[in-house]
Amino acid sequence: MAKTSLKNILRINIGAFILVAILEIMSNLVILDKFETTYSFYMSGITYTVYIMGVIWMNHFIFIPYFLDKKKYVPYILLLLATIFVASSIKAYGKSWTSVYKISFFLLYTTGSGMAAFFLRRNLLFKRENEEKEKLQKEMELKYLKEQVNPHFLFNSLNSIYALSRQSSPETPDLVMQLSELMRYQLESSKKDKVLLKEEIEFIENYLLLEEKRLSNRCHIEFVIKGDIKELKIAPMLLIPFVENAIKHGAQSTNQQSTIDISVTIEHNSLHFCAVNSKPNVTPIAKREGLGLENVKRRLNLLYPNAHVLDIANLEDTYKVNLTISLVDIK
Repeated sequence: MAKTSLKNILRINIGAFILVAILEIMSNLVILDKFETTYSFYMSGITYTVYIMGVIWMNHFIFIPYFLDKKKYVPYILLLLATIFVASSIKAYGKSWTSVYKISFFLLYTTGSGMAAFFLRRNLLFKRENEEKEKLQKEMELKYLKEQVNPHFLFNSLNSIYALSRQSSPETPDLVMQLSELMRYQLESSKKDKVLLKEEIEFIENYLLLEEKRLSNRCHIEFVIKGDIKELKIAPMLLIPFVENAIKHGAQSTNQQSTIDISVTIEHNSLHFCAVNSKPNVTPIAKREGLGLENVKRRLNLLYPNAHVLDIANLEDTYKVNLTISLVDIK
């Protein structure tokens, strides 16, 4: 990394030296008749380039990092002006003070232009580094959040199977197989950044069928899909926490008759997801939102910034989740 950076610095500064030399030589074309030989013509431009770049390099590699960046403004200004004055005096040696002043102002102008280019490039590099750090941080956080979904979903599913096994239900073996299919999809989708929306909806539908068998007749589950799914894609396991939440804090938390209504609507490349579940008459005092919902909220903010709207209404007898995601950019 250090060798690559050094090569870039050398390449940029050699290129800058050549560019300034060309500009100086071209500017001398208007006074070409004042030079006795071709050699003196070219040497004049190159000599000016050495003074210009010499002051710029001292400013960039010594004065700025050791004085300006450390907020030693007075020493920085004095050293820079002194360097410009010394360089001008050497270049105008044997000439009048007027020549020294002219060269000083010229070097001050070129140094200022060099500083503008220096700070512009440095700010661009800082911005790029910050963007790379933010991207890496985002990827690490998303990976962590995605890994959290796996044990959370497995824990809830095993609880469902355990409840049926205690009832000695003859459907338990079939449900275990059904759960294995769900887990296979989950493990495969967790390796991807996006999956087909159609597959994700099928996964939710199969999960609801499993829960409907476990809950028997004490919960009515309605699952409606509207619109053309096409080839739209979505982040995997993004909607299932809302479904789990509706079951866990609705039908699972009471022996009373309960309802769960879930709808998925596709309209103009946008996904509208709605989950409504009835609440038991006696609501537990514990906090409604657990790890699953906090996780999915964070994932939504990271994956769909400014492209989603999440509205959660915790009413007296129902709990309602409305989510809209624009999928137009990830088709």
